[in-house]
Amino acid sequence: MADPSSYRPKPGQIPDSPGVYRFRDEYRRVIYVGKAKSLRQRLSSYFQDLANLHPRTRTMVTTAASVEWTVVNTEVEALQLEYTWIKEYDPRFNVKYRDDKSYPYLAVTLDEEYPRVRVMRGAKKKGVRYFGPYGQAWAIRETVDLMLRVFPVRTCSAGVFKRSAQIGRPCLLGYIGKCSAPCVGRVSPEEHRELAEEFCDFMAGRTGAYIRRLEKSMQEAAEEMEYERAARLRDDVDALRRAMEKSAVVLADATDADLIALAEDELEAAVQIFHVRGGRVRGQRGWVTDKVENVDSAALVEHALQQLYGEESGDAVPKEVLVPALPDPVEPVQQWLTDRRGSNVSLRIPQRGDKKDLMATVQRNAQQALALHKTKRASDLTTRSRALEEIAQALGLDSVPLRIECFDISHLQGDDVVASMVVFEDGLARKGEYRRFQIKTFEGQDDVRAMHEVIGRRFRRYLQEKQQTGEWDEETPAGGDAPPAAGPVGGPVTASADEDAPVATGPTDEEGRPKRFAYPPQLVVVDGGQPQVAAAQRALSELGIDDVAVCGLAKRLEEVWVPDEDDPVVLPRSSEGLYLLQRVRDEAHRFAIAYQRNKRGKRLKAGPLDSVPGLGESRRQALLKHFGSVKRLRAARIEDICEVPGIGRKTAETIAAALAGAAPAAPAVNTATGEIIEDDATPPAALSSERGQER
Repeated sequence: MADPSSYRPKPGQIPDSPGVYRFRDEYRRVIYVGKAKSLRQRLSSYFQDLANLHPRTRTMVTTAASVEWTVVNTEVEALQLEYTWIKEYDPRFNVKYRDDKSYPYLAVTLDEEYPRVRVMRGAKKKGVRYFGPYGQAWAIRETVDLMLRVFPVRTCSAGVFKRSAQIGRPCLLGYIGKCSAPCVGRVSPEEHRELAEEFCDFMAGRTGAYIRRLEKSMQEAAEEMEYERAARLRDDVDALRRAMEKSAVVLADATDADLIALAEDELEAAVQIFHVRGGRVRGQRGWVTDKVENVDSAALVEHALQQLYGEESGDAVPKEVLVPALPDPVEPVQQWLTDRRGSNVSLRIPQRGDKKDLMATVQRNAQQALALHKTKRASDLTTRSRALEEIAQALGLDSVPLRIECFDISHLQGDDVVASMVVFEDGLARKGEYRRFQIKTFEGQDDVRAMHEVIGRRFRRYLQEKQQTGEWDEETPAGGDAPPAAGPVGGPVTASADEDAPVATGPTDEEGRPKRFAYPPQLVVVDGGQPQVAAAQRALSELGIDDVAVCGLAKRLEEVWVPDEDDPVVLPRSSEGLYLLQRVRDEAHRFAIAYQRNKRGKRLKAGPLDSVPGLGESRRQALLKHFGSVKRLRAARIEDICEVPGIGRKTAETIAAALAGAAPAAPAVNTATGEIIEDDATPPAALSSERGQER
């Protein structure tokens, strides 16, 4: 626990202007990002008597080891920079809303020549029009099925579209009238794009005029005694009305607005958002967050607005945003929303009428979401805590291992030897910190030696990170390698109140982002028994690291091995601690196997041109297209190779030398007919099956 006075800025050092500040821990990881209208007043509030601080704020300032700030011109710039840094650094003491990327959207890919209607999840892409989010993907498909009768837009994948174009026949949807079949030329690209834009207009809420136009066309067809066309138009109107009925009218004035409601207690907060377009609820989403910082409702609303609109622009930001509490001050947030939309945005609290009633509905949804989350998480938190406590007790640790790293070795009969490192924090996988290794110091099958190499490399990188942050103040341990000197890093300079730490710079690894090897685990788990555990412990001892516990989990009897012990630690089969160790070990095994297979697949598919330095995929394809095969390319003169666009004489000489040194492959044989297959541009997929057991 650090004393805040040890890194408190000197009097007069902090400017009295708007800006964004960052607190860092002893490993230089950013743990909190905040903004202020006056940096001097805001930062001074953190360095008062600890007894006067909120418990969460007290924990943050005692965890931190330094503070730094960046001055900006306006509060709007501070708001944008704060959002950017929170997304980049993922600070542990900032409010983070989870579950944002899981909701399905109805998307129209207007960036393609023939726009496609589909269900999409994840981050939004440029050139794609989104509607929603929806609670379930099947709700999108039901809506699309009704709409395709009137707007027969393409819904097929690129493969199906290409196949139909090749054979000259549309798919089933083209035959039943739910696709205009642009793949076979029934409509031109311009006509199909017009259909897609009409679909988007209808989904955006401009429904009344389109239905009235269809009804008028239906009446005209009936008057002209074109009864079949009139019946089809009647069915089209019914289909559109059924699609509209799926989202009831909630605001009679065809309002475009987002309503945000909160439900909170001392520890957590739930946020619910209703997206209203054209007076109808078009989407709903919700988040739950831990209140790891001292925030009130207004601050939670501001964080929700950042999360909701931080990467949006144009019509994705509605004209009106209704909230339960206004941020303080409200003007910078409202100006930020206006800038993102490109026109004025109203941010206010509903006081009366339909909007207040709808806000009450959103509020009830938030309360139910918080209650459901607490019901689910209570068991989850209890189980994970018990598992960590059981591991600590079984291994004799001083505290529970909040960060666990597990290593596994994978190979195929000694070939393509690789290793994996997976990270679990608080009993949950942190996939952003997984790492992969190639064994470099030897070839062949030796799991113990490979484990020693990987553990040594991982913790040698940790010591290098310590030196770069100014923490390396000990002599090089016996048998270990001294970390190389840290070089300068370019980027915009940011002021720092920590005189001993290096001046913070641009977005490099030591900037505080949670990646690479900067943070040591409390427990290292290896996949294996006593030999692997001894190798891991020896690697740590050679580097002088004695504060990281090591254990191994053997597959055969699920025994837990610890260093310098002849007998394993046996955990009960029903133990939550054993179950967590198994999950960690299995995840490391899965990650290692996936990497090993990928590496082996690339090696098997590699051709003689892949080893030519400086020859990329485009030029390789150009060479093969020009000569037709590697065999003809090998026989070509240097002058002939130079005729290929993009190939100079020096590159041609390199290619000729590489092919001359590579032995020609044996001819491929068709096993069904016995005939020899001519040399092709690509090697056969597989001429023999690999036998052996992966591990």
